[in-house]
Amino acid sequence: MDRRIVGFHQDEELHWVADLECGHGQHVRHDPPWINRPLVTSAVGRQAMLGRVLACKRCDEPSAPDD
Repeated sequence: MDRRIVGFHQDEELHWVADLECGHGQHVRHDPPWINRPLVTSAVGRQAMLGRVLACKRCDEPSAPDD
């Protein structure tokens, strides 16, 4: 499910995580040559990504059955 980026924080390994409007987070690593996201390496770049949409993998997961 597509969700807008509302902020960023760093995890315990100092990788950047996008904070999504649904309350979930998604890593947005810059790890060339496999993943190239230079926008996340600067505060200006992260600011430019606010409001952009990412697919939230956690929102797409099926809900756990009721116990």
